[in-house]
Amino acid sequence: MEQTTTKVSIETPIRYCLYCRKSSEAEERQALSIESQVKEMLELAKRENLQVVEIKREAHSSKEVGQRPIFNQMITEVKEGKYNGILSWAPDRLSRNAGDLGSIVDLMDKKMILEIRTNGQRFTDSPNEKFLLMILGSQAKLENDQKGVNVKRGLRARCEMGWRPGVAPTGYLNERHLDKKCQVRLDPDRAPIIKKMFEKVAYENYSGRKLYHWLKNEIKFVTKNGKNLTLSSVYTIFKNPYYYGKFEYPRGSGVWYQGKFEPIIDKGLFDTVQEKISNSAIRNAESKEFAFTRLMKCGLCGSGVTAQEKFKKQLNGNVHRYVYYGCTRYNDKSCKSGYLREEELIQQFENIIDKIDLDEIGIKQKIKAEIERHKKFQSGLLGLKSKVRVADIDIRNYAKYILRDGTSFEKHELLSCLKSKIIFKDKTISLE
Repeated sequence: MEQTTTKVSIETPIRYCLYCRKSSEAEERQALSIESQVKEMLELAKRENLQVVEIKREAHSSKEVGQRPIFNQMITEVKEGKYNGILSWAPDRLSRNAGDLGSIVDLMDKKMILEIRTNGQRFTDSPNEKFLLMILGSQAKLENDQKGVNVKRGLRARCEMGWRPGVAPTGYLNERHLDKKCQVRLDPDRAPIIKKMFEKVAYENYSGRKLYHWLKNEIKFVTKNGKNLTLSSVYTIFKNPYYYGKFEYPRGSGVWYQGKFEPIIDKGLFDTVQEKISNSAIRNAESKEFAFTRLMKCGLCGSGVTAQEKFKKQLNGNVHRYVYYGCTRYNDKSCKSGYLREEELIQQFENIIDKIDLDEIGIKQKIKAEIERHKKFQSGLLGLKSKVRVADIDIRNYAKYILRDGTSFEKHELLSCLKSKIIFKDKTISLE
């Protein structure tokens, strides 16, 4: 079979774009850095008298289609006719996935790319040369896929050895030595606290919220990153079998391994804590709804507004409960909005209740239902007939009454009828 080669007419000069991409491998394993590629290929262009009109450098991975902005820009400029040739250190620098490789070959088929030059190879519109280019590109993709398989195999082997890949949970520290990859050791400062957390729930009937306050306010516990544990992270710790020596990998796979690391607690203590935290009384206490959450927005950073309880014990033994509202700091961790006592918040709501645009129909329906309930109580138990009518009730006075003396559910239901948005800023509420 006679080989056919597309000959470039001397009337069609080839203008090259020099495209260099950083390897995703470690620096010591790279063939050349980006600047070294540029230097080598410019010397090749000078020796071969090639016209380079553009130089492009890219640091993005080429494993996924369409994820390289510089490569995409080059393809667009080829279609615009800015250049019709490509210089690159090696075929795998152009593409390591089938989609991008297909784009290159398609442009060669359309005669928009007349030639691709690499260090030691030349590809034109010849079927054989395009086929070779596709083989080399496919080989690069095979290497990527094989790396993924090898990584998963290596991680599975680590798990079978008893070491879970990833960041160690609070109470453990990752070993930094390369010969101890995935291995962990007990954190001498935090492991005893983790054990005491389990013991307080199991033997002292601590709730998650009480334990959270103990950690934050009494012993000033922080993670290895210097942060306080959140209430949700406290429960995450309680539900993690890692602490008694077992782990699942990957998470949600149903594949469990026996750890080789030293457990912080035994399984008996872990099971006791699971029974405690699943108790309905504790669960209800922890899922407590505050009256005014999910109704306001921080005026400084746009985050939501949350609430937290504080308990103060007096010398006579009485314990007082206080509720404070403040920004969740979801959008800005350093938000300076401040906290406001619930009593002061209610007073502010009462002060602006006359300005709030109420859904009066909705409010009246609630009043009507309340009056009907009251009438049934009077007639059923007291034998009295009530003459109270909905029309006689002042809507805004009723709203103030609910704010002062209603239940948390009634307060939340009342304010959910508001048409005006409530902004919380500098410990003050206002209407948007």
